[in-house]
Amino acid sequence: MSRITAPKPEQVPADSKPTLDAFTKNIGFTPNMLASFAQSPIAFNAWANLLGSLSKVLDVKTRDSIGLAVSEVNGCNYCLTVHSYTAEHMAKLPANDIILARQGHASDPKRDAALQFARKVIQSRGQVSDTDLKTVRDAGYKDANIMEIIALVAMYSLTNFFNNVFDPDKDFPPVTPAGSI
Repeated sequence: MSRITAPKPEQVPADSKPTLDAFTKNIGFTPNMLASFAQSPIAFNAWANLLGSLSKVLDVKTRDSIGLAVSEVNGCNYCLTVHSYTAEHMAKLPANDIILARQGHASDPKRDAALQFARKVIQSRGQVSDTDLKTVRDAGYKDANIMEIIALVAMYSLTNFFNNVFDPDKDFPPVTPAGSI
């Protein structure tokens, strides 16, 4: 049961409206999470700016897969529905790769290293080992890429925490509950 009422798009604060309108135009509708998050223009616009910047790093399959891995660890079923949908329809990941991503793995070896590292970052709260860092570097990720993986983990965790606290009504197709895949 939702613990927040998503306002109608026309009811969000004026400082959130342009950002929310851009998302609505891009997605084709206004997701409940975005309308709810838009109630705080500062938090919403800061997150949207981070999302926009990080949409230019790595590749879409890796970004969406990190979103799935982090959302699984954080137990965010709202984000799992969103990232499963975008992974299938935008990143064009096959169903098996979506399940692998939720488990912190990928069929592609380089993406697998990024996902394993992202999962270790979130599980260890950043206290990764030298071996973990060497493994992701050996897979071909430069330090700048590793920083981008960490930033993606933080960004996805922000929305995971928001959705876990407020539990907005889901508006993407449901997925198998976390922990049972």
